[in-house]
Amino acid sequence: MAKADYELDPKQYQLLKAVGQAYDGTATVYLAKFLPSQSFVAVSRTNLDAVHEGFSVLQQEFYLMRLMQHENILAFHQAFITDNELWVVMPLMDLGSARDILDHTFPDGMPEMAIAHIIRDILMALDYIHRMGYVHRSLNASHILLSKAGKVALAGLRTAVGMIKDGKWLRAVHDFPKQAVKTLPWLAPEVLEQNLLGYDTKSDIYSIGITACELANGCVPFCDMVPMKMLLEKINGTTPKLLDSSTLLNDVHQDGSAVSGSISNDGEASGRKQSDQNPFTRLFSPQFHQFIEDCLRQEPADRPSASALLNHPFLKQVKKRTSEALAPFLQSLTSLTEMQAEEEQGAVEGQDGDLVEKFKCMDMGESWVFD
Repeated sequence: MAKADYELDPKQYQLLKAVGQAYDGTATVYLAKFLPSQSFVAVSRTNLDAVHEGFSVLQQEFYLMRLMQHENILAFHQAFITDNELWVVMPLMDLGSARDILDHTFPDGMPEMAIAHIIRDILMALDYIHRMGYVHRSLNASHILLSKAGKVALAGLRTAVGMIKDGKWLRAVHDFPKQAVKTLPWLAPEVLEQNLLGYDTKSDIYSIGITACELANGCVPFCDMVPMKMLLEKINGTTPKLLDSSTLLNDVHQDGSAVSGSISNDGEASGRKQSDQNPFTRLFSPQFHQFIEDCLRQEPADRPSASALLNHPFLKQVKKRTSEALAPFLQSLTSLTEMQAEEEQGAVEGQDGDLVEKFKCMDMGESWVFD
């Protein structure tokens, strides 16, 4: 449907289930149905009385969402104000975020081929954003949304900053993201340093490397560190790695204990759950390891651009459209609309346990967080 087909009347949208929050809890995101077409959408309702100084940030985000016209960037169908609420109607990414999929299905990380397709699509979105003169500044698995149809979309434009001023490209920007406390593990060293050199689009490339590690390992690098230690580690050049048999054996002491912050004998890293996929026995390709190394280079000038990364050997294995290649991977996952259909039919027990409890246990808060 075209954007113009979605009406500006809240009565035309049936809100079915709250699936997340945004804007520091001032907005709630719902699985909803657009009644005229009976199609599923996502609807965000923001309490404008609670936003206060953040209203300008909302305006900036909607400006960018309207400006950025790319198939791999989350768009919105309509936005309107009713009473004291801002309603935003968006396409429903019915599998939620990559972070949500990791938490509930792949706690030890996704298969390499799936990661390659997801990263390829996100790099295409990022290359577009950079060409438009912006730095995203909030790349992570929670801002990568997926649908069961195989669509991958990048969200999180709220923190994007422009690289163009008075019609001229800036060599660097110095603005520190206001919501950075939630994204510290993904931010590049030059962003965290806040020095006179500033940062540019290459800071997003570092975040791509951290996000790729997150997708592969299931856990976020540096997530178990206090901010000051994290800053020191990044400035000193500590580089996260993919957790597989080629890297973990080097991190284990001869007595069988694991290096702090790495992984324990039972294959469980801090903040990670157990799964059938054992990091000690799997092996990622040399090209994937090189991709991570290239993205996480200490000097921004040494990192490839998003455009260059699209030709990286790691992505040479991506030969099909994401919707085709990820079909077997995605079909095993249960979408929000499928859960809703089961609930409406009264089939709340049986296969895989109580679907109502399954719905409650799905922490969708990170899936639709745009902070």
